Amino acid sequence: MMKLKISVLAVASATILSGCFDRAGYETIPVKLETPEGVVTCQLYTPKRVMWDRAIAAPDGMTTEEANAYCVEEGQRQVDAYKASKG
Repeated sequence: MMKLKISVLAVASATILSGCFDRAGYETIPVKLETPEGVVTCQLYTPKRVMWDRAIAAPDGMTTEEANAYCVEEGQRQVDAYKASKG
């Protein structure tokens, strides 16, 4: 019985971690940000999913990590604005 529980838990965990979860249903319209290096286009998600926010286009010479950081920052700004509007 214990082996069955462990097997079920392992399969469930693998399914969740394998990327079967579709984020597309949580996407917002892409946002363009003006940065000192140029325009970064971000794919943001719902206000509760800031950790998923990422760059989908960045200026030449900007690293993916730097572009993603701008997007996460913008996502957090929108989360803060959303929370403030809810009072």
